[in-house]
Amino acid sequence: MLKGGAVWALGCMSGTSLDGVDAAMLLTDGERILEFGPTAFRPYDASEQAVLRAALGRWPGEPGVEEAAAVVEAAHAELLSRFSGAGIIGFHGQTLAHDPRGRGTHQAGDGALLARMLGCPVVWDFRSSDVALGGQGAPLAPFFHFACARHAGATQPLAFLNLGGVGNVTWIDPRQPAPESAGALLAFDTGPANAPINDLMQAREGLAQDPGGRFALAGAVDEARLEAFLAHGWFHRMPPKSLDRNAFHAVLDIGNLSTEDAAATLTAAAAAAVARGAEHFPIPVTRVLVCGGGRHNAALMAELAARMKVDVAPVESIGLDGDMLEAQAFAFLAVRVARGMATSGPATTGVAALVGGGRVSQPD
Repeated sequence: MLKGGAVWALGCMSGTSLDGVDAAMLLTDGERILEFGPTAFRPYDASEQAVLRAALGRWPGEPGVEEAAAVVEAAHAELLSRFSGAGIIGFHGQTLAHDPRGRGTHQAGDGALLARMLGCPVVWDFRSSDVALGGQGAPLAPFFHFACARHAGATQPLAFLNLGGVGNVTWIDPRQPAPESAGALLAFDTGPANAPINDLMQAREGLAQDPGGRFALAGAVDEARLEAFLAHGWFHRMPPKSLDRNAFHAVLDIGNLSTEDAAATLTAAAAAAVARGAEHFPIPVTRVLVCGGGRHNAALMAELAARMKVDVAPVESIGLDGDMLEAQAFAFLAVRVARGMATSGPATTGVAALVGGGRVSQPD
């Protein structure tokens, strides 16, 4: 177990957008954010992305998984070795498959190997115990979002929206004493976000994403396809709930649209999914704070504001780093796991009781 008091933790995240690895230092006691530390980003190159894409949807022992894990481990070791002073590391790994009601959840990468390579305790495999106990295993950032809201001095309910490959939202009532408290949190995946847009741009234009929403802003939304998307049963399911990266691949049919119209339609779908999700909030919010790569997409941010009719702003508006929030979250969660504290609960993943997920591997 980790000794009491504040500790510098190093967290890292490699998301479903497959752009690379974020890493960030955080000084925390597992309840409060005391100080934000250095950050860094290590992109995946084209060949690494190809290996990871080839393994998406696959489970341990299947073709391509071992190669993907090697890419993940090497990239993380390279990036994390640039930092010093960490008492513990939170390593999420790369999600390749997520089927909480079926085969479980699969994040590639061996935290025990990283602990030996880096000479530092590593907390990893954050999701499996939650799934094993009946939870969705995602999203896991909500307990950190609660700490962020308190750190920023929020006094009324608000929402944190992460727009990565998949969108996920955390509704927060900062008036509650702790994230474990009844009525403090509600969290769930909203639907596809950047992943379909990125896949479109890669296939059509050889680009990693729609830069700034330029293609979407030049296109027109296919309203019929958008309506068909919103008719999917996912949007009628009560949260908590979570999605695999490619869960809506067959639903978002944009095959014969121009690149501009396809980008506009996929962007509108991402925003409309969030707006539909907001209907589940226990108390309406007047503010949505956005993190993740999607906040750089002007078309997506405009669609969100128009469809939600509330103040939609990047998390930088309250002094946070939207590119590093998830890496910071896993630094925070690593400390909680090492101290036997909860990392998820009924209102965030649907698990039956509070769960402290994750394995701790020592360097020796």
